[in-house]
Amino acid sequence: MTAEFNIATERLQLRWLTLDDADLMLEVWNDPAFIRNVGDRGVRTREEAQEAMQGGALHLYTTYGYGPYRVALKDDDVAVGIVGLFRRDGLDIPDIGYSVLPQYCSKGYAYEASCAVIDYARKDLELEQICAIISPDNALSIGLIEKLGLVFERMHLMPEDNDEVCLYGMSFCG
Repeated sequence: MTAEFNIATERLQLRWLTLDDADLMLEVWNDPAFIRNVGDRGVRTREEAQEAMQGGALHLYTTYGYGPYRVALKDDDVAVGIVGLFRRDGLDIPDIGYSVLPQYCSKGYAYEASCAVIDYARKDLELEQICAIISPDNALSIGLIEKLGLVFERMHLMPEDNDEVCLYGMSFCG
């Protein structure tokens, strides 16, 4: 397993989530923008958040050495959201995902943190490629993914889903 992820950018500090971050994840999962663009996880209590984290983020860390990362302001350690790499059924490669809490949107945090995660994926994890899945109605997220350098590949239907998503990709080789 890769060593624990901990990286600083100009304004941000990224690290692995712990069960102490359940309140952050509860806020992320219940943000109306998250529910609209990603889906309703049905997580409504701190205990449910901790349980979901054990089967999600903490499992990803031990299995793959990556997962979602807590993103906080470097100056005061206030959490602004999450950015990370995920492994989903229906995708053969890791996908990058992010969610910034509403009060911190439009400040460039998702871009700054995503750049750090992409750099980490390429240099430290030595991944050959990553992808992103985005609702076709989520213009802001599509703009960010394209700014990061991922390229639209095709529409894709995820398992147990009724609506296709946009599949973007980025290769680190060649």
